[in-house]
Amino acid sequence: MARSAGQKLKLLYLLRLLSEEGSEDKPVTVSRMIEYLSAQGISAERKSIYDDMEKLSDFGFDVIKNGNRTGGGYYLGKREFELPELKLLVDAVQSSRFITTKKTRELIEKLERMAGKQDAGKLQREVHVVGRAKTENEGVYYSVDAIHNGMQENRQIEFIYMDWNVKKEMVPRSATKRLVSPWALLWNNEYYYLIAYDEASKGVRHFRVDKMSDVCVTEKARKGAEEFQKIDLASYSNQTFGMFGGREELVTLSLPIQLTGVVIDRFGKDVALRKMPDGTIRVRTKLAVSGQFFGWMAGLGKDARIVSPKQVAQEYRSYLEEIIKNSFDSIES
Repeated sequence: MARSAGQKLKLLYLLRLLSEEGSEDKPVTVSRMIEYLSAQGISAERKSIYDDMEKLSDFGFDVIKNGNRTGGGYYLGKREFELPELKLLVDAVQSSRFITTKKTRELIEKLERMAGKQDAGKLQREVHVVGRAKTENEGVYYSVDAIHNGMQENRQIEFIYMDWNVKKEMVPRSATKRLVSPWALLWNNEYYYLIAYDEASKGVRHFRVDKMSDVCVTEKARKGAEEFQKIDLASYSNQTFGMFGGREELVTLSLPIQLTGVVIDRFGKDVALRKMPDGTIRVRTKLAVSGQFFGWMAGLGKDARIVSPKQVAQEYRSYLEEIIKNSFDSIES
């Protein structure tokens, strides 16, 4: 490396060294800086290093001197991300279903570089989540990018929607591409969902992004702005069990009072809830009536009831009777 070119890069190399190797417990010594620069083809003297540290500090980097002028060293005090923040990010990446195993490793390696060599080992964390399967769709990141482009350019997107078959292969649900107007991305139950207006069904629908393949932006303008504006995304997420569609109903539930926390976790703090004289609670909320909702109700136990509408209560009864019938049929056969 030419001397002039090397000198121009000197501060950048020193900044990288401080970021990767420096810490309060083990600051980077001036001798180590000279050695490191030499390996990059840059000659440096001790006095010039002291000047460089002052320049980095004057520019705004939190360069901290630890020890005396001859026996101490330097490290970056305030980083872009503190170690506890990086640990949270690592945990989120490791436990996210929509991020593939390969991409998980790549992202954590990048986070480790931000922590520096001294703290990188502390980010080697094992987050154990029972039954947590990672997606195998490496193209999900390009799909997200295409969706964002469609929203920014006010264009519709098209894609092939995929499903698992019995051979554990992802195959197209239909030979026809879906054409929708993208309006939002929603994170729910650790999956990304696209919230879009589907002109074919004349309504707002959601699609799991990791099941979307060959996503591309079209030249067609988006539609469904009025329909989308009617939706409160927070409520939409709470009301739609498992992000499976169902007709929306205003439902009243009767539940044991000890399930108050379960209700708030499911529907949020703004849910209409009141204590009854018999020691139960009444919950009134809009939700998507579906098998997922009935399954959730059944999991709450025998004292959980649907008070109204009567039609929904009857559907729940039929749902449970069908399960019992099928269970006994399988035993008898």
